[in-house]
Amino acid sequence: MSDPAPSSPAPRPGPAPGDERSARIPYEIWILVAAAFCVAIGYGIVAPVLPQYAAGFGVGVQAASAIVSVFAFARLVSAPAGGALTDRLGERRVYMTGLLIVALSTGAVAFAGSYPQLVIFRGLGGIGSAMFTVSSAALLVRLAPPSIRGRCSSAYGSAFLIGSIGGPVLGGLTAGLGFRVPFLIYAAMLLVATAVVALFLRGQDRAAGPAAAAREVVTFAEALSTGAFRSALISGFANGWANFGIRVALVPLFAAATPGMGVGWAGVALTVFAAGNAVALPVTGRAVDAFGRKPFIVLGYLVNGLGTIALGCSHSVTVLLVTSAIAGLGAGLASPAQQAAIADVVGAQRNGGKVIAGFQMCQDVGAITGPMVAGGIAAAGGSPGAFALPGTVVVLGALAWLPARETRPGPDAP
Repeated sequence: MSDPAPSSPAPRPGPAPGDERSARIPYEIWILVAAAFCVAIGYGIVAPVLPQYAAGFGVGVQAASAIVSVFAFARLVSAPAGGALTDRLGERRVYMTGLLIVALSTGAVAFAGSYPQLVIFRGLGGIGSAMFTVSSAALLVRLAPPSIRGRCSSAYGSAFLIGSIGGPVLGGLTAGLGFRVPFLIYAAMLLVATAVVALFLRGQDRAAGPAAAAREVVTFAEALSTGAFRSALISGFANGWANFGIRVALVPLFAAATPGMGVGWAGVALTVFAAGNAVALPVTGRAVDAFGRKPFIVLGYLVNGLGTIALGCSHSVTVLLVTSAIAGLGAGLASPAQQAAIADVVGAQRNGGKVIAGFQMCQDVGAITGPMVAGGIAAAGGSPGAFALPGTVVVLGALAWLPARETRPGPDAP
């Protein structure tokens, strides 16, 4: 799919044909990167304690792991509205509103008095998360120059990962203060992210005006007609199942139940997974722009899937950390390539909120299905199977890209 000419001059000139290496990441992308870091470090603080916090209300393993699915389910059902609002009102407004909703609901989680209250507050957080996830991704697609989409996706993903690395460390330092404190810290970080976007992306309000109305809207059906987007939906589902659902919901419970580990090592394992991502992302971003998206998606998800399968066989801290690092490395290879491929499908200076929302929904379906299925397997005493199934799903997601065409635009792309 080729990109149409933009309806208005770009704020910054693009690189000359064949001169992709000289292109600089736009200032607006760095603002999104800073906001992403604030979001991620807060989420990294609560991720290791969330299942244990839920279990403290006297529920079983499956209900404790399902608290992750509640958040993802709320994101799923509200994603279409988030995509429509993004196309209609502009990315920045929807982004800020979503961040505020998640901030307030996360603060409320800290004061939940029962498991049903926890479910309600996490569900509200999922609605806000759908809004800011779809709108920030749409803004990233629109602002990233076609020749450096991989680098922009890598920078954005790196911010999330650095926050994910630092978050569990900070969460460990606050462990002595109780399970409620991390949620208050997360709420504060979300407020900081909102302030960053409000102060430094004010010019992007123009995206909701006449210029936005003049831009072509890419429909979900149009995107679905491309093989790359169909493959992205499959691998996105697999990624949501294994890396957004299983890893957050089951690794803490798995570590807590394994002799010689304990819940403290779950935070370390999540940090090591993020570190594997961080190692791969900077190199992958440039390589994706130079050599294409498809090879890195296939290789990355194969590595990620096999690492996830091996994690379920961990009986020591060393094996847990090594397999987490391998899985994280694979995810780091695939993530910027997949994001760049979706941006290629949407195209420059086009409204793709509904397309991005559709992709996000597939990831959330995986994140919902994964913890519930794996929680049932784990409750029956089958931890290896609980990780083997999502790992296999990720491998199948990698294979789904084999028939897809490469989407990387040529050097003369607009």
